[in-house]
Amino acid sequence: MTIGAPSALLALGALAAVVIVLFCLRALPRAGFALWASVAFLLPVWVGVAVGFHWPAIIALTVLLLVANAHKVPLHPADGVMAAFVTLVLGLRFLGGVTLGETVTAVTEWVIPYIWGRILLARVSTQWVTSVVTVLAALAAVLALIEFATSFNPFVLIPGSEPLHSSWNTLQERGGILRAEGAFGHSIALGATLAMSSAFAVAAPWRTAPKILAICLIAAATVVTFSRAGLITLVLTAVLSICLLHGVSRRFRVVVVGAGAIGVLVALPVINAVLGAAGDEAEGSAGYRTDLLVLLEQVRPFGNAGQWQTLVTGEYYLGYFARSIDNALMLTLLRYGAVPTALAVAIIVSAALLVLPRNSRNPAAIAVAGQLPSLVVVALITQYGAIFWFCVGLALSWPWARSAGADDEPSGTVGGEMSDARNGATLSESATGGSRRVRRGEM
Repeated sequence: MTIGAPSALLALGALAAVVIVLFCLRALPRAGFALWASVAFLLPVWVGVAVGFHWPAIIALTVLLLVANAHKVPLHPADGVMAAFVTLVLGLRFLGGVTLGETVTAVTEWVIPYIWGRILLARVSTQWVTSVVTVLAALAAVLALIEFATSFNPFVLIPGSEPLHSSWNTLQERGGILRAEGAFGHSIALGATLAMSSAFAVAAPWRTAPKILAICLIAAATVVTFSRAGLITLVLTAVLSICLLHGVSRRFRVVVVGAGAIGVLVALPVINAVLGAAGDEAEGSAGYRTDLLVLLEQVRPFGNAGQWQTLVTGEYYLGYFARSIDNALMLTLLRYGAVPTALAVAIIVSAALLVLPRNSRNPAAIAVAGQLPSLVVVALITQYGAIFWFCVGLALSWPWARSAGADDEPSGTVGGEMSDARNGATLSESATGGSRRVRRGEM
């Protein structure tokens, strides 16, 4: 088919625009990450571009950032495991053991965000990452609280790709109360992402007052999602952060524990009332997740479990589960098989285990560790999955960034007790953005 002159000019203009964007993202890595976080927290997954298939905005931007910020970083054993996972999935796709959609999901929503997390700290500081994530999480929390108070979610009005838009733009209720979901399309995705963000809020290089405010906003917004997974992982992540992160001052711990105790006294009656009013719905939701275990019989060593939806096992018609599998681990087993799932789990666990050695603890690792319980009660839906895998890659890069002097955290405490003169970043980059001189300090 011959391409007309107007179409050729349009294509050339689009290519020129992409090149300009890449140069800007390369020259402004901090702005690039701030843009990425803004899209992750504030743009629904149904917004994106269609190039062969729908690319959600968060994934399309991640690809551009990877191209613009390509950088050599030390390899981690988990990178080899990830390479084996990708090779296995692509091989299974070639042999017909994995569908095209499942292959695209693994590559675009897992592998690409993971690589972005692995290379990011070669271009920006850990201090900048914690600050940006905290700001965007606090903003998303404010919008969620407004949504809860007004019963209005402006994000559902944003048009986008079908059937994604119609699948995720329906607001949820529990016990007759609206469950806030923000731009995440689902209250559980919002709650889980806010829970992960709480680790970054604790590590943010701010003074105590704004840090406490951000944490309180994140906690309050998680409450109004009325997601049990979000609330449990929030508490777990906050406790791990306060107990394990370097430099958290005693005053900060006391203030957080005090604010947490007050928050529990205020929120617990509300949560109990809503869950009580939900009655059979909440109980059925929990029972459904337990019933999913019957699907383990269908898991294969390699590849998709096949047409299990038409089978009856014991008292279960397995097609009942086809509408939703609220279990990331189970869904991965059914989609890719036991061996690829074991590789993916190994990568996640390697990131979570970084919370154990004192010199490798970091907020991204704590965020991943705090999410481990949620992986058996919710799938990696909407942008939650991309943010989770980004944190996995980021957690593995953090110890290297600290040992290489790639962070610009000022000496002092994470609780914010530092002088104003040392409160800013000290990163100095060359014109190419490749080399830098930084002042090291303990987080």
